[in-house]
Amino acid sequence: MFHYDFMTSGVCSQVISLDIDGDKVRNIEFFGGCNGNLKAISKLVDGKTVSEVEEALGGITCGNRPTSCGDQLARAVREAYNASLAE
Repeated sequence: MFHYDFMTSGVCSQVISLDIDGDKVRNIEFFGGCNGNLKAISKLVDGKTVSEVEEALGGITCGNRPTSCGDQLARAVREAYNASLAE
């Protein structure tokens, strides 16, 4: 299992911590942001593949921002997956 911390940009949460197990996303934790909503997102995508998370959450915006915590999670899982392959 590969652990990764992703520094977010343009959203209220500051860091997304997660594990990559093969191509599955596990143990997602947001630091900062809307606590209840982010716990729900984390629970809903735990065990999904990187592609499934990207497809479900990639491109979602928040208000007038060009990104959202969900979109940042989609970016985080791809970056973490690519980093796990490079190890």
